[in-house]
Amino acid sequence: MRDTAHFLLGRDSRLVRDVSPTLTVLEYLRTVEKLCGTKEGCAEGDCGACTVALGEIDGDGVRYRAVNARIMFTPALDGKQILTVEHLRGTDGSPHPVQSAMVEQHASQCGFCTPGFVMSLFALHHASSPDDRASVNDALAGNLCRRTGYRPIVDAALAVGTGRADEGFTGDTAARLRALDTGDRLELRHGGQTWIAPRTIAELAEVLLKHPDAVLLAGGTDVGLWVTKQHRFLETIVTLDAVRDMAAIEEVDGTLRIGASAVYEDVLARLEALWPDVGILLRRLGSRQIRNRGTIGGNIGNGSPIGDTPPVLIALDATLVLRRGGEERLLPVAEFFLGYRRTALAPGEFIARIDLPLPRLGWRFRCYKVAKRFDQDISAVCGAFNLELADGVVRDIRIGFGGMAATPVHVPAVEQTLIGEPWTETNVHKAMNILDATLTPISDMRASASYRRMVARNLLFKLFLETTTPAAPAWRAWHERDPSLWAVHHA
Repeated sequence: MRDTAHFLLGRDSRLVRDVSPTLTVLEYLRTVEKLCGTKEGCAEGDCGACTVALGEIDGDGVRYRAVNARIMFTPALDGKQILTVEHLRGTDGSPHPVQSAMVEQHASQCGFCTPGFVMSLFALHHASSPDDRASVNDALAGNLCRRTGYRPIVDAALAVGTGRADEGFTGDTAARLRALDTGDRLELRHGGQTWIAPRTIAELAEVLLKHPDAVLLAGGTDVGLWVTKQHRFLETIVTLDAVRDMAAIEEVDGTLRIGASAVYEDVLARLEALWPDVGILLRRLGSRQIRNRGTIGGNIGNGSPIGDTPPVLIALDATLVLRRGGEERLLPVAEFFLGYRRTALAPGEFIARIDLPLPRLGWRFRCYKVAKRFDQDISAVCGAFNLELADGVVRDIRIGFGGMAATPVHVPAVEQTLIGEPWTETNVHKAMNILDATLTPISDMRASASYRRMVARNLLFKLFLETTTPAAPAWRAWHERDPSLWAVHHA
């Protein structure tokens, strides 16, 4: 066991001990390291001014991801490398190709947002060389430009081409990061707060039995706001950052198993290949920075009624593997939510894995997110539908809604109305009326109850149209090629 976090700041080693476990990376950079290139804007991961690059071992090399420094806690840097805009110059003092392109394309005006854009583009170009605007737009969806406008910034991204080679600091970084890993568990204490980082799922289970009231932290994209927005004092934090066996994604016996700490960006491609609509939804759920830290397990475990993955998991008949100590139990996602922010988790119990049955022939899955803007917005209504048709008859259907009430909603009464009946407009309208009577939506700043009820009805009818109208596949293909075009056309 050790009480000091070890990480790399650029090329330099850092040992951090006497700090609050909830000191954000942004605060650490600006107040301790005096690196003020990274800015604070929204303090919640929306505007991208605080974007930095997080380096982690990936095979024989290092993978860099853009993350929001304002909602990440400093001890989470343990065993990793962090890069800010100040670190991008080569060993000879030359600017990084991304920085040069931003200058040459006149992509900076007031400059406040520029460091965040540079770091997002650095991470993008370190991973690949984008050759189309859609991939650049996706990478920059979490960066807000207040002055210049996005065209020259996107032009800069495209102008970089393959110029991502010698950044100087990457040569021996993987070896240095491996050297930081002593195999000991990090337990950092300061000012009445404790940070515990178990290294295995068995160790995690043991720690949570001793600290059943601890805050379980995955990516921090929700918990980070408890500190930055609500100014809450978190006494004991148990983090999943070092529990690598909970980040696995694998197919076993007709089931896709997703570890609860697998981040969205890692699971996106696998889900998108099986259910294309889920890929579209996850890209809208949050920016690349959020998807690089946020987890599906966290989206379920926080018990929020506005999470976008629970209605999808309900429709896909997903099962949660819950663990307490050495014991595991299985629970359908639809039975996990008991009330507003209340779940079926017992003290000391946690979500270990999410199991999804692989799609079978004849099943058609659709999910729709209705919000005020396309990217990074909370759903007014999120509807998910999994439909099995055989000779024009509904053999099975599962329906889930989010953003509607105090919990994600499963509507078995509507499902039973449709199962065994012909998939016709008349029968769908009957189901819409039952849905109308079954739902008890809330009214809030995002939408009124009557609006939510109307949208839920219409989404069921949209499912009918898309699964019976010959032109529907062409609409969806257009949508999937460039979702922004679809959003503009149907605004």
